Amino acid sequence: MDWLTSLIWNDGKLFGIAWNFWKVIGWLGNLLFFSRFLVQWYHTEKRKQVVIPVAFWWLSLAGSFLLLVYALYKKDSVFVFAYAFTWIPYVRNLIIHRREANARLTCSACGLLATAGAHFCPECGLKLSYSESRS
Repeated sequence: MDWLTSLIWNDGKLFGIAWNFWKVIGWLGNLLFFSRFLVQWYHTEKRKQVVIPVAFWWLSLAGSFLLLVYALYKKDSVFVFAYAFTWIPYVRNLIIHRREANARLTCSACGLLATAGAHFCPECGLKLSYSESRS
């Protein structure tokens, strides 16, 4: 059990890391960026099809931003370049998700929220129109 204790807390350092504000920012960025994998995996397993939920894009954006801030602090050009432009597809996917969510239609007969572009309610078969979703 001493090996485990020395692995976790050694020479006054948690996991052998000299912690400071910037180290916490870097690790928090890594944690957020990694957690998107767990979110995506969970949703895919739950639906039994590949799903990328909106939380995946928010975690990607937050994690990559914190990693970019940490890279700028460290003044590591390779690390900075690796995260300088990752936000572009994340923001774009969030915009697309918002537009798609706003374009969904609600069936006036059964109340089902149909996907954007649907012409008929998948639940009751009623023809959907733009006016009925905004009433």
